[in-house]
Amino acid sequence: MPKLPRTSGTEVVRVLTRMGFQQVRQRGSHVILRRGTGGCVVPLHRELKIGTLAGVLRQAGVTSEEFSTAFYG
Repeated sequence: MPKLPRTSGTEVVRVLTRMGFQQVRQRGSHVILRRGTGGCVVPLHRELKIGTLAGVLRQAGVTSEEFSTAFYG
């Protein structure tokens, strides 16, 4: 399992959008993304903690390998 990068909520939304997710709505500082029947909630913080990012990826059904590939590639 690759180490997850320290990144902002905005960057996570950008990467997940590249992976096929679409922004459904936003309420305050939280963005709701959906792909097919799965979805996730991303907080738009300046820097997401690693555990928060892991939880977002778990909600989205995305592995850390897939996310790291999309993030760096």
